Amino acid sequence: MSNKFIIETSARHIHVTDKDLEILFGKGHQLTKKKDLSQPGQFACEERVTIVGPKKELAGVSILGPVRAATQVELSATDARSIGIDAPIRESGDVKGSGACKVIGPCGEIEISEGVIVAKRHIHLTPADAAELNVKDKDIVWVKVDTNGRKAILGDVVVRVSDKFARAMHIDTDESNAIAAPRSLEGEIVKL
Repeated sequence: MSNKFIIETSARHIHVTDKDLEILFGKGHQLTKKKDLSQPGQFACEERVTIVGPKKELAGVSILGPVRAATQVELSATDARSIGIDAPIRESGDVKGSGACKVIGPCGEIEISEGVIVAKRHIHLTPADAAELNVKDKDIVWVKVDTNGRKAILGDVVVRVSDKFARAMHIDTDESNAIAAPRSLEGEIVKL
């Protein structure tokens, strides 16, 4: 097998709890799958919300399913700055002391006191993939990308290993634009 993996751009999105979903969309509401994502069991939803910061708002932000144990907003650094939120770079789920915002849906709104982050770039791998690439869960690696006119080596990439994952790296829209990422892009771990 190859030592390469796909690199996908993860646009701004939100994960919600059952409770917050009902506040935003009404009692008993269930997420409506729009399309499956590369990670098994994960999907983009038809439902969209508005994220409100101190300076302005971002309308039409996608919800990703399934529902989660905690509501979390993932923005690019540009998004966060534009709406006035101080969002730290963190792994998904690491929201303690992170940014706050208001979330508005068609039936109600919620205030989250923490939960707004800029997602740390990461690679999803199965245990077999990790063994093949000679890495382990929580390793921090460098990834080489070979784009037309904007080749780069991305540092501070966290490795996430689970038998529930599919082999793929995720970067945000700022990172994707910085390297002029095409629709189809591969990366490989490099030793520096």
